Amino acid sequence: MLENYFPILVFIIMGAVFGLAPLAMAYMAAPNRPDSEKLSPYECGFEAFEDSRMQFDVRYYVVAILFIIFDLEIAFLFPWAVVLDKIGWFGFVAMMVFLGILVIGFIYEWKKGALEWE
Repeated sequence: MLENYFPILVFIIMGAVFGLAPLAMAYMAAPNRPDSEKLSPYECGFEAFEDSRMQFDVRYYVVAILFIIFDLEIAFLFPWAVVLDKIGWFGFVAMMVFLGILVIGFIYEWKKGALEWE
């Protein structure tokens, strides 16, 4: 009975070897010569000018959330378009309701000025 699990054991061992061997080789072969230039903070080619824990404007997060929402909308459109002939009118109407809700939300955000960046 245990011989049925042998391929799984081999797979786990090989995965660990292929995952840990490059890390061990890099640790052994890489030189360790830290200096002040290597350890200094680096940000876009110049020294960091503010604290790394500064607060972001809430509009940054609103735009990020809106991007994720509309990105997911596109992710739902592709499989829907592939099976549209199989799901018929019910699927078409359901997707139009979904898109309508998203458009209404987008118009609401637009009218509230959430997309304005000053």
